[in-house]
Amino acid sequence: MAEGISAVTSATWENEVLKFGGLVMVDFWAAWCGPCRIIAPTVEELAGEYTGKMKVAKLNTDENPDVASKYKIMGIPTLIFFKNGEKVDQIVGAVPKPQLKAKIDALLAS
Repeated sequence: MAEGISAVTSATWENEVLKFGGLVMVDFWAAWCGPCRIIAPTVEELAGEYTGKMKVAKLNTDENPDVASKYKIMGIPTLIFFKNGEKVDQIVGAVPKPQLKAKIDALLAS
């Protein structure tokens, strides 16, 4: 896992995401997913750029199907944004970095 990115599991989900005070971007992914590999470098760049402002986490949907099911993940990659433990937004698919930055900046400002 790249620097600044937390690997979360079913066991650590509540403490790492739901109890975190602030903005968390969770990347729901799987090893076999091509678009997940395409967006991974962008997620890593954003983790570095937003250090101290936002937490970035990755959850493997194959290894943690209960969490993926709870949030009705139908396609991956799916990026879900949580603020103070509440789901506030999500993006499905490998989207361009400027689109992600705009979403993050808007959520940080709200």
